[in-house]
Amino acid sequence: MSYVDEVYEKVVAKNPGETEFHQAVKEVLDSLKLVIEANEEKYRREAILERLVEPERIISFRVPWVDDKGQVQVNKGFRVQFNSAIGPYKGGLRLHPSVNQSILKFLGFEQVFKNSLTGLPIGGGKGGSDFDPKGKSDREVMAFCQSFMTELCKYIGADQDVPAGDIGVGAREIGYLYGQYKKITGQYEGVLTGKGLTYGGSLARTQATGYGLVYMVVEMLKHEGQELAGKTVVISGSGNVAIYATEKAQQYGAKVVALSDSNGYIYDKDGIKLDVVKEIKEVRRGRIKEYVDAVPTAVYTEGKGIWTIPCDVALPCATQNELNLEDAKTLKANGCMLVAEGANMPSTREATDYYLENGILFMPGKAANAGGVATSALEMTQNSERLSWSFEEVDEKLHGIMVNIFAKAADAAERYGVPGNYVAGANIAGFEKVVDAMMAQGIV
Repeated sequence: MSYVDEVYEKVVAKNPGETEFHQAVKEVLDSLKLVIEANEEKYRREAILERLVEPERIISFRVPWVDDKGQVQVNKGFRVQFNSAIGPYKGGLRLHPSVNQSILKFLGFEQVFKNSLTGLPIGGGKGGSDFDPKGKSDREVMAFCQSFMTELCKYIGADQDVPAGDIGVGAREIGYLYGQYKKITGQYEGVLTGKGLTYGGSLARTQATGYGLVYMVVEMLKHEGQELAGKTVVISGSGNVAIYATEKAQQYGAKVVALSDSNGYIYDKDGIKLDVVKEIKEVRRGRIKEYVDAVPTAVYTEGKGIWTIPCDVALPCATQNELNLEDAKTLKANGCMLVAEGANMPSTREATDYYLENGILFMPGKAANAGGVATSALEMTQNSERLSWSFEEVDEKLHGIMVNIFAKAADAAERYGVPGNYVAGANIAGFEKVVDAMMAQGIV
């Protein structure tokens, strides 16, 4: 049995029931076989893979808070500090009923490679809670955030661990979290990213993941001698990533025809009217089905099925495992040539294998959606320097980072004899930097 297979078997045995974590580890390790087998004796002696798949630290805690009826509620909070070989832990906080240790370990593991690819000095981590901010009042959200941070503040810091937002954690939640951190510690530092512009936030952070995703798509197409202008695009989700991927794709001359949320999806054959979506989602916090009230020519469909819409480019930007093998086959049959992930692991393993085996250009989330964490790291830099850059400065740096990520993934794939396989390329490129740092720092 190969070293890679041995380690994967240990992961499954030591982490029973953590299916999302198993999936993420297998996908990464399988694509690393090329580089591992070329150095197997050295990596086995140093137990590099065993150290790579085991988080440095997992903090689990209760989060008691009082709702508007005076009832005490209790949620579970987590922070997975996965790997700090190249910098302080960096990764979002997710507030959603589905949050559990398996999901956060998968996200933290992926974050290690994603952060490495940015070229910036940040390690990988992830955190969150099974608290659901939907339907809660501002006071209830504040009560939860303050209780959550009262415990989390013991384990984070500007040079230790710098959380950010994720699903369920936007500007409101970051504000409450930061206020509590500052009150307890007395420190005004860049300990959270995604902050408001009046207290240390960065311009372009809101747009960063969506913009970065499209910059990646542009590079992928350019490599094939094509351009995004004139292409039909389907995007799942309707949060920050989907909205600003739509905005940037439209700026490049593409036609985005579909968006979705957890209830269903809209199809607008004339192209999505982004001002309508922003009003629904960013102002009213409504549901995507309200789009057809403003645009009667559009069609809303309840449930899943967005990937049945013919397109040239598919950008899954909602959640993990939203796009399965049948969806991938449907995309191919309808002429889709490129898939790039705006969410974290939104394609199942069977779907990603299908892309690679059937000539669909594919960029995994750890590379395609790295613009968000890259701009978070740029926010950390601005905080450290006690200054702020213009939107154009941040956007230019973001664009450069995404171009470099593509170049690294393409180069690694070429070096190991699998040109065009950006799953292998992204994993290998991210792995090489982290492992070099781990080897240099000894057995820690």
